[in-house]
Amino acid sequence: MPRLLIAAFALLLAGCAAAPEPAPVSSDTTTQPGRPLSDAQLQGQWWTWAASSTEKRNPVVDDSGQWCAEDQPKDVWFFAGTFGGPVNRRCQVPAGRPLAGPAVNTYTNCDTFFTTAKGSVTLDGQLVELRRIDPAPITFDAVRDNVLGAPTGKVDATACGLWAWIPPLSPGEHELRVQGEFGTFKTSARYVLTVSGSD
Repeated sequence: MPRLLIAAFALLLAGCAAAPEPAPVSSDTTTQPGRPLSDAQLQGQWWTWAASSTEKRNPVVDDSGQWCAEDQPKDVWFFAGTFGGPVNRRCQVPAGRPLAGPAVNTYTNCDTFFTTAKGSVTLDGQLVELRRIDPAPITFDAVRDNVLGAPTGKVDATACGLWAWIPPLSPGEHELRVQGEFGTFKTSARYVLTVSGSD
């Protein structure tokens, strides 16, 4: 990937082609019902997932959905944006698995992030309430030559973002749209998710 994009790699934004509509945002710091992960755990696991693959198999670089299942944890199914531009992904989601991901997030620019960050997540046409996670220390694992440009091994960082947590989906097909922007950087992702009838 061009080195000029490295700075953008810390921002994993997603959504549809239109400009993001203002989304409802909660700043409550308690754990949401059905969400056993703390804010730090959620962000740390997600950044580990994003940094666990090189460009060839990375689910954030993926433009079709072929790497949706790559390095997914057992307790949640993560979704992601892109490093710029729109994508359409078709993915299989295990039954009984909650979904989580950011409309927009970063681990390098939290001091100015919320001055321009905005985004939205919709599921089957319904707006999902976003959760504002203020700057917090996290630790994540990164493989060698990861697409984030992060150093290999354990990485200590400060992360923040606008996050969605979605309870397990009913069996069948669902459409997930995520959009976000930060400064002049915009990106979008549309997921067509197929949930099996059983685990």
